[in-house]
Amino acid sequence: MLLKKTKLGRTAFSERSALFTPRQRAAFILFDGHKTVANVLLAMAPTGLCRQDVKEMREKGFLEPVTESVPSVGISNRPREKSRPVAFARSDSDRYLQAKPLATQVTARLGLRGFRLNLAVEAAANVRELAALLPKMQAAAGIEACRELELLLKE
Repeated sequence: MLLKKTKLGRTAFSERSALFTPRQRAAFILFDGHKTVANVLLAMAPTGLCRQDVKEMREKGFLEPVTESVPSVGISNRPREKSRPVAFARSDSDRYLQAKPLATQVTARLGLRGFRLNLAVEAAANVRELAALLPKMQAAAGIEACRELELLLKE
């Protein structure tokens, strides 16, 4: 999903509003309407930014989805074809970009107990390596805590 800054968000940011947490403030700069939420989460993973932070910024009206408008190409007398759903398979690199911040969040919540696992997640360079760590994360953090990550990794 692509998000962009709202006028309210830009104003609150420039006025150094206390409604932004420090990590939200740092992440806000990255929401330019071109980077996906997953890309921003990945870039901000070392700061501890999570989906909840992004959700809060949206709820406060600081961020909004980018709406794509389809330009009109011309008028045609042909009847419109019914649109068919297009199957969309994400590439491994896209899945990795989404899964890595989630895996980092799961292991970061474990504290010192998950230190080595966190290092292993940080060293993982692709989806297969993250998927290989999933059973260890599930054992340490619990199946429910890893549910979203598991869905991403097993697509």
